[in-house]
Amino acid sequence: MFSIKQSKAFAHMRLPHLYIAIIITCGSALHAQESVNSAGGNAAGSGGSAAYSVGQVVYTTHTSTAGSVAQGVQHAFEIFPVGISNIGNVTVTAWPNPTADMLVLNIVNYKQASYSYVMYDAQGKAVLNGNINAAQTNINTQQLAIATYFLNIYDQRNQQIQSYKIIKTQ
Repeated sequence: MFSIKQSKAFAHMRLPHLYIAIIITCGSALHAQESVNSAGGNAAGSGGSAAYSVGQVVYTTHTSTAGSVAQGVQHAFEIFPVGISNIGNVTVTAWPNPTADMLVLNIVNYKQASYSYVMYDAQGKAVLNGNINAAQTNINTQQLAIATYFLNIYDQRNQQIQSYKIIKTQ
């Protein structure tokens, strides 16, 4: 049998263990921006830098009359040519991508040439087309369904000079 002095000594020894157990239990219940991502990292270029993650889709959007911003840990953002390289001095950029209602095409070194665009759906059906008659052209995408599209840019000889994968949202 234990004496009263011995049981008080054991009680004092168990107290730090109890504190540690409480801290571990409470600490595991608190979560701040917890995510399970499949990949991620930092990307940097001449236009700036961004941190990204792949696999988490939690975000919030704040909208005002001046525009909207989505904050969170994953934003689908793709601006890259698909399979076709720049030809000559012509460089075309398409932004924002993904887009909800308006896609902007910019042509660097635009020389009053006649360019055109055709946007195709996943089945290869042309859903939008038009002429590019300035260094910047706006393409209204409001009427398109939420999906992935392919935007092809053609020169005056009807040769494809660039192709983009465009993601339509909302």
